[in-house]
Amino acid sequence: MANLTEKAIKASALKLLNEKPMNQITVKDVVEDCGINRNSFYYHFRDLPSLIEQMVLEQAENLIEDYPSINTLEDCLDAAISFAMNNRKAAMHIYNSVSRDIYEQYLWRVCEHTVTTYIDHVLGSYKISEFDREVIINFYKCACFGQILDWQRGGMKSDVKKQFLRLCEIKKGFIEDIILRCAGSDK
Repeated sequence: MANLTEKAIKASALKLLNEKPMNQITVKDVVEDCGINRNSFYYHFRDLPSLIEQMVLEQAENLIEDYPSINTLEDCLDAAISFAMNNRKAAMHIYNSVSRDIYEQYLWRVCEHTVTTYIDHVLGSYKISEFDREVIINFYKCACFGQILDWQRGGMKSDVKKQFLRLCEIKKGFIEDIILRCAGSDK
């Protein structure tokens, strides 16, 4: 469990990320915002990128804990974009920074968890091979990841939920058909 100083540093960093791009934030800005000295910052974090990395990874873990079960594709998207929707500017600032790879790792992990949890729910009592299960999960994980990245590349201006819901309507029954085909195969 993080101590109070570490939590204050993270809260200040998130607040500042919601105000300005990452390359305009300094350690001095963070420590002044949360009322600590620089030594306290460096006791907890090596530098700003390591702080951002820890925040992003922690957010992924929290999201995974918050969504132990996922029953619909819509729930997958809601879980995957919840941080970005609640912190639009911060998400864009991280995405458009040198820490983009950290953000993409976070998004990949969240998409993998949400899709795997959903697919395992849909599979229920169907018996399919582990190979087919992995193929299905990989397909939906990539689709979810790509949809969200495309939305972010566009500046998060479109209504990603509306688009995703429409896609779910168009593809209704598709996953079940795939599972039935896999369950009926001898592979």
